[in-house]
Amino acid sequence: MTNFTLVGVTLADGTTANIEVTDGRISGIGKKSSGESISAKGLIALPGFVDLHTHLREPGYEQSETIKTGSQSAALGGYTAVHAMANTHPVADTAGVVEQVKALGDEAGYVQVQPIGAVTVGLEGEQLAELGAMADSKAQVRVFSDDGKCVHDPLLMRRALAYVKNFGGVIAQHAQDPRLTENSQMHEGAVSAELGLAGWPAVAEESIIARDVLLAEAAGSRIHICHLSTAGSVEIIRWAKARGINVTAEVTPHHLLLTDELARGYDPIFKVNPPLRTQNDVLALRGALIDGTIDIIATDHAPHPDEAKDCEWGAAAFGMLGLETAASIAQSVLIDSGQSNWKRFVEVMSTAPAAISGIVGQGLELAVGEVANITLVDPSAKREIRGGGASKSGNQPYEGMTLPGRVVHTIYRGAFTVRDSKLVERGQQ
Repeated sequence: MTNFTLVGVTLADGTTANIEVTDGRISGIGKKSSGESISAKGLIALPGFVDLHTHLREPGYEQSETIKTGSQSAALGGYTAVHAMANTHPVADTAGVVEQVKALGDEAGYVQVQPIGAVTVGLEGEQLAELGAMADSKAQVRVFSDDGKCVHDPLLMRRALAYVKNFGGVIAQHAQDPRLTENSQMHEGAVSAELGLAGWPAVAEESIIARDVLLAEAAGSRIHICHLSTAGSVEIIRWAKARGINVTAEVTPHHLLLTDELARGYDPIFKVNPPLRTQNDVLALRGALIDGTIDIIATDHAPHPDEAKDCEWGAAAFGMLGLETAASIAQSVLIDSGQSNWKRFVEVMSTAPAAISGIVGQGLELAVGEVANITLVDPSAKREIRGGGASKSGNQPYEGMTLPGRVVHTIYRGAFTVRDSKLVERGQQ
């Protein structure tokens, strides 16, 4: 389908209109219609979502996820672009690997897959990876991260920040002091003490963030902080922004909703890094997302095979699924709470993540002439979460929960990847 009109959509500002799509671009927003008419009454039309933090696992860990299955899961969640983290096997630390990831994403065709390059060779934290070569490659990498591990050497971090500044890149830091979190299993606090599980203290995150925002200031470079999880981290980011430091930050859906109380059942589905924190931390993160201290929601979608989670807590892998549920949690926090609006929703799910990475053609306001990357959501729907959706893995932390909102259609470059909440197979788009 190349020409169609979404009839009677509601835009983020609350107005209603028809959106005409012709040859992959938005050709009209108003009262006209052309091509096939598709009723969208009651649906909100938003720029396609952009995830800055996705683990697609390929190459190397295809038992957990592939670029194709991860892309399908992303499309079902309303995404038209995802950024694939570098902790694959081999690690995405060379031009060859990031180009392979991009090519597999292009071949799958459900979303734009933008590779993230490793900061250090093999994620080992000892020497810088081929940052310039990855930036100059066909993948045009601009975001670099050792996510899953912290770039803990301050000299190496300073060099990385200075290097990527030359081509407008950004370092995305997994803030975790390794010495303070050896053998840690969950948030350090009353619950960990009661359960007898080794704690992951808040200061292990906060100390790295404090160090790195100052290093970014000294280098005159950008820094992005992955998966903020503590109230103290929020205060450091707020201070850094007030100081004029070029820092951005993300929060995951699970850190906006779930707490360390869920560890009481010793169910490894709730084991994640950084760990689920306290209710006070959740409230601080929500407030920071609403007031703009935290810039974006990023899923940290981390699929694992059953055997990595169907075991005792101490042996289980860290991580949760997130792509197909993120929009519902964003709606709950921003819209259903009455504390924000759809404009802010668009910022945290689409425009701001695209701006941070510089990804082309994504996160743009719906306007005539722009590429038709559009997500249509039914905000009145309620859905009970069952299973992992299109993902190959089933580590679903929201199993059995009822969440608000449903992605009805996802349109990527003018073609439906999801229609009526069902995946559209390639060749039928």
